[in-house]
Amino acid sequence: MSTPAKSPKTAAASRRARRAPAVAVDLGLAGDPQLLAIRASWLEGLTAERGLSPNTAEAYEHDTRAYLIFLTEHLGGPVDLAALSALTPADVRAFLAERRRAGLSPRSMARALAAVRTMMNHLERHHGVNAAAVRAVSAPSKPRGLPRPVPVTEALAMLEGGSDWVSLRDAAVLALLYGCGLRVGEATGLDVADVGDPLLRLRIRGKGGKERDVPVVARVAAIVGAYREAVPFALDDGPFFRGEKGGRLSPRIVQRAVEQWRYALGLPDSATPHALRHAFATHILAQGGDLRAIQALLGHARLSTTQVYTAVDDRALLKAWRDAHPRAAG
Repeated sequence: MSTPAKSPKTAAASRRARRAPAVAVDLGLAGDPQLLAIRASWLEGLTAERGLSPNTAEAYEHDTRAYLIFLTEHLGGPVDLAALSALTPADVRAFLAERRRAGLSPRSMARALAAVRTMMNHLERHHGVNAAAVRAVSAPSKPRGLPRPVPVTEALAMLEGGSDWVSLRDAAVLALLYGCGLRVGEATGLDVADVGDPLLRLRIRGKGGKERDVPVVARVAAIVGAYREAVPFALDDGPFFRGEKGGRLSPRIVQRAVEQWRYALGLPDSATPHALRHAFATHILAQGGDLRAIQALLGHARLSTTQVYTAVDDRALLKAWRDAHPRAAG
């Protein structure tokens, strides 16, 4: 079964997270020049020194910018280091209340508070600012929904590539998401040196620069190999997965490929590239896989993050019972 439609042409995507250019900062943000210079330097170091992804660094820039803009209005003037030291927990809660009124979800508000805490802790360590007020405020509770994995039959259908190299590439990327549990950014971020031939294992650089080894089963290796043979660009070095102009494949192109499959297979909007990663974990667990092993394969820092898949498995069992048991409806 071939991909329903070719992915649209795209410009070469941005380089890998660890090689990404610094996030743009201080675009017209008014305030104390010393504070803005310190913040700019801190933002520059988020990817270079702490290994945060460009997306996370961009979110931190956005959230701390919103914080300083709010404080400028809240305090009635430009914010400097002394003003930050004099803040109270009530000021921080007022910021979160303003974010809630702006329509942010509890998850986004918790992320914003984490960004502000990180910046304030940096200012405390290096510039003597008192960050106690930010530490005294708890993050909003985040309602945690269960992952919604792609069903097995539909997931396998997505791995069927066509005859052209673009559809073979898309199938190879999706095979790594479903067959190895990779995040889409981890798959598109692979370099030629990361993908052995023969392909038996992958060395993945995940969130925060953490590395993990992931075994590659024969079927997935064969799908990746078909792409390797068909790609019209020399895979001597540089990115392994190429866009149509030869640059690194953009995660957005992968998202579009899954969207096309979603429409073709009649799947809900929850069928995203990340849902294939969910399917990897859920289907292994359903076959008796060990939770600690799944944690290692997914690159989760905490077992509690992986344990959510046990609830998905329980939900599937309950649905099967309700569908089959003659007394379930009563």
